[in-house]
Amino acid sequence: MLIQDTTADPSFWNELTNHPLFVSVGGVIALLLVAFLVDRIAKRILNTILRPLIKRTKSKWDDALVQHNVLGKTAHLAPALVIYYGITLVSGLSDGLTLVIQRAVGAAIILLAANAIAAAVTATGTIASKMADGRPLQAYFQVVNILLYLVAVVLVIAQLTAKNPLVLLSGIGAATAIVGLVFRDTILSFVASLQITWYDMVRVGDWIEVPKMGADGDVIQVDLLTVMVQNWDKTVTTVPTSQMTSGSFKNWRFMSGSGGRRIKRALYVDMDSIRFLSDEEVDRFTKYDLLTDYIDEKKKEVAKYNADDVKTPDVISNVRRLTNVGTYRAYIEALLKQSPHIHHKGFTLMVRQLAPTPQGLPLEIYAFTNDTNWTNYEGIQGDIFDHLLAIAPEFGIAVFQAPSGEDIRAIGGGSGPPGRLTA
Repeated sequence: MLIQDTTADPSFWNELTNHPLFVSVGGVIALLLVAFLVDRIAKRILNTILRPLIKRTKSKWDDALVQHNVLGKTAHLAPALVIYYGITLVSGLSDGLTLVIQRAVGAAIILLAANAIAAAVTATGTIASKMADGRPLQAYFQVVNILLYLVAVVLVIAQLTAKNPLVLLSGIGAATAIVGLVFRDTILSFVASLQITWYDMVRVGDWIEVPKMGADGDVIQVDLLTVMVQNWDKTVTTVPTSQMTSGSFKNWRFMSGSGGRRIKRALYVDMDSIRFLSDEEVDRFTKYDLLTDYIDEKKKEVAKYNADDVKTPDVISNVRRLTNVGTYRAYIEALLKQSPHIHHKGFTLMVRQLAPTPQGLPLEIYAFTNDTNWTNYEGIQGDIFDHLLAIAPEFGIAVFQAPSGEDIRAIGGGSGPPGRLTA
């Protein structure tokens, strides 16, 4: 049985190339190749011409367009448009099939256009947030994107079903209650975002504390639904935006903006060590530069009172005398007033006694450093209290410390370390 070689028969090729299916498939393949070439050309123009040009400009807004790939997403429209309009030029396709392909490609064009516009809106939000000094404006642009995609979905459905979009929108309006339930959290977060922005409650870069959510650190992002906080241990806590308005949180930005950070810490003085100063001690404290004016003023005040108002000076309760704790308090206040690291104008500065406690008499320092940096602040505070703890024995003052095991052994007759409580 002989097999006929059809490859050499010109009539076969003529019949094949003139077949409607061959023409249709060939036309579709050619159209896809043209669309592919258009896509490559658009990307080449974008990468070789527009991107380098944008990087050379001094303005920042065009950098946001590159960051969110607005031009790249727009370039995807070119091959889609080629297919949408080129499909009508392919011969051999029925009108029904051509219409179906156009509707499908048209729906894709709507989605691609919505994606590109959303990227441009996001880029605009990034630029606006930078210009607004960290205010969380990005949430508003995210709402715009949500509405944009909702409209795009309606247009896609209208494109695929050949229905009027207004008819579909009226149907969505009838389902508003269901939409409200579905997007309840989004609506609440949007309202919370409005409050946060209007009252300037949180900005990117703020140090906030949200104890209920375990967040304590810098705000790195404020979105429609969440506020992202990078904690000091470098973990990230995501706080729902609605929680920022329904609960309480602490924002340290206003402290940083004031230029002062508060010191509010107390030393606990052992009340057994509180006593009057002897004349020799008063004379010795006169030589302290920080106490010279205080001692001179108090000596005159006490001498005048004792000379004018005291009838029986041999009774100790009738005579005014300086105490070691009062002098120590005056020394602390003078130390703070001469410190270059403490605010002296416009901020409260005082050393006060609080109510006695089982731990002793609290001497509380209430002042503000002129450096709000956390590390520097702790260094300033530490230097102050290092000095106060070290110099307290010069005033005959013992700072309270709960007994340790060494103290208990010393009471029992053992020899404790130097400075420990002994029997």
